Amino acid sequence: MCVIWVCDEEEHVLATWQAPGSCPYCGGAIIGADVQRAWRLCFVPICFSGRRRRFHCSFCNRSLVAVS
Repeated sequence: MCVIWVCDEEEHVLATWQAPGSCPYCGGAIIGADVQRAWRLCFVPICFSGRRRRFHCSFCNRSLVAVS
């Protein structure tokens, strides 16, 4: 018996912008991005979701967490 699970997730950056504030580690500018995610099962798209996420520093390139 052989079980094959073929599942994939792709992310595409739709747009980027400069977020307000500065990096707490180095003081650099913070960059945000709109990301669209696509789930695929056997290369067939199942679900698309787009949202704002991915905040990172433009200087030290650390990922930052958005606090609301």
